[in-house]
Amino acid sequence: MRLQPEDKAALRDKVSRIVAKTDITDIHTHIYAHTFGGLLLWGIDDLLTYHYLIAETMRFLDMGYEHFWALPKSAQAELVWKTLFLDRSPISEACRGVLTTLEKLGLDVSKRDLQEYRRFFAAQKVQDYVDRVFELAGVKTVVMTNDPFDDSELPHWLNSDQHDSRFRAALRLDVLLNSWQSAIPKLREWGYNVGTEINSQTVSEVRRFIVDWLNRMNAVYMAVSLPPTFTFPEASPRGQLISECILPVAIETGRPFAMMIGVKKLTNPALRLAGDSVGKANIDVVEYLCVNYPEAKFLVTMLARENQHELCVAARKFRNLHVFGCWWFLNNPSLIDEITRMRLELLGLSVTPQHSDARVLDQLIYKWAHSRDIIANVLADKYIDLASTGWQISEDEIKRDVSALFGDNFWRFIA
Repeated sequence: MRLQPEDKAALRDKVSRIVAKTDITDIHTHIYAHTFGGLLLWGIDDLLTYHYLIAETMRFLDMGYEHFWALPKSAQAELVWKTLFLDRSPISEACRGVLTTLEKLGLDVSKRDLQEYRRFFAAQKVQDYVDRVFELAGVKTVVMTNDPFDDSELPHWLNSDQHDSRFRAALRLDVLLNSWQSAIPKLREWGYNVGTEINSQTVSEVRRFIVDWLNRMNAVYMAVSLPPTFTFPEASPRGQLISECILPVAIETGRPFAMMIGVKKLTNPALRLAGDSVGKANIDVVEYLCVNYPEAKFLVTMLARENQHELCVAARKFRNLHVFGCWWFLNNPSLIDEITRMRLELLGLSVTPQHSDARVLDQLIYKWAHSRDIIANVLADKYIDLASTGWQISEDEIKRDVSALFGDNFWRFIA
């Protein structure tokens, strides 16, 4: 059936309108509710000192890294603004994101007036501003990254009973799994009788710790960031803790184990958080876990572009594997488009195509504005392909599909 151009345009417009209006569950972020106080980053200076922009700025400067880090945040932000926005055109995705955010907040980016933008943010009340960002981004729920080994975050969980139901917790276990020797003294301090040897008592106590914190946080999943060299099974502390603690708790509680695989930590240590890099991982590890632990649920995103096709094929084989997001260095328009098309072609509507990975509250605005446009365009192409066969797609069916991609698939998977 040959579609007329006007029919294609009408269908594309309908998809775009539905995508623009559908509320989102952002299943992986690094932002916090306002009740976490200073852990919630927001405003122009935090936007400008995002680690993507710092790494990009330092490519143009002869300044020593330590000199940069010694500057107050306001001076760092001014240096980033001058280097990336005034001395040259801000065409990178991270730069464009700042401008999209300012524009959607009603600020005039043509003025290029950093001080005016600062005055705007200084006038905001943080709780009201959180509401405004959620409304502009079309986000109804975000999943945080919550680490009990973080001394700045721990007091909130021990002392606070304040709660914003839009912010859900995810129990982050990087220290436990990737730095076991560092975790031991903390666990002992908190009353968990663990030893350096991972014996039956240590296993029992670590399981108790995980369950205690899943319950304390009401966490929706457990999560860890893993290097490209990650392998399983292995005789390392990490391998033992995954097999004897994480996976049994995942099966017992029904909480998924989220693995974010492929990050090379501190490739350039002088850049601090901005110094991490990417490596190709081994998909055999994911397949091994899925086939040998069919009662466990695995949320997986991988950092290397080279892993995306293999990950899609693996997900076709295992219903206990849910693929999500274009993580970190993949969160760029050309790659989001490519990866989303591949996933829909291989996996249909059984994925969560995107998460923001936002570290600054305001980033929800631009990351979802940009991703919505890309996802809408990909979906429209796919519906046009269907319509060309004579298949009729209703508006309600499009709404159903978009809702699935923007959150319903995730909640169904973790249920």
